[in-house]
Amino acid sequence: MALERGTRKVPSAAERGPVSHALFRVVRLHRMLAGQLLRDLGLHRGQELLLMHLWDSGPVRQTELIAVLDSDSATVTRMVQRLEKAGLVERTPDPLDGRATLVSSTSAGDAMRTEIERMWHDLEAATVGDLPPATLAPVLDALATIETNLATATAKSV
Repeated sequence: MALERGTRKVPSAAERGPVSHALFRVVRLHRMLAGQLLRDLGLHRGQELLLMHLWDSGPVRQTELIAVLDSDSATVTRMVQRLEKAGLVERTPDPLDGRATLVSSTSAGDAMRTEIERMWHDLEAATVGDLPPATLAPVLDALATIETNLATATAKSV
């Protein structure tokens, strides 16, 4: 028999993983909304995270972006190419290693900061809704624990 969680039934096959099922649903909806908000800015999911890192760090090698975004080389390469085509980032030779290139935000990329910050604010407001501020710290603590647990499990399986 399927369990009821909020307004959703947990499929009987997922009854042994109600937290995982809830996370799957929440993450899917969060990604959908983030994608919608980013499309309004002319961006795809993840591109804003790349720009955020560049704003904080300045020019970096693409290998650093791969690590920071926890992504693969091909995905980050396509992301950088699209952002470069849009005029938001540029690639220049690394003065310390002629074989490497540095990726940096352009003035157009820097100009996106306010819009991206607003987008993240809107995403956060939609995500937390009317949750009382006092409940947010425990939610963040629980999510940090879940992230640690999943990172540990992922590292063990690699």
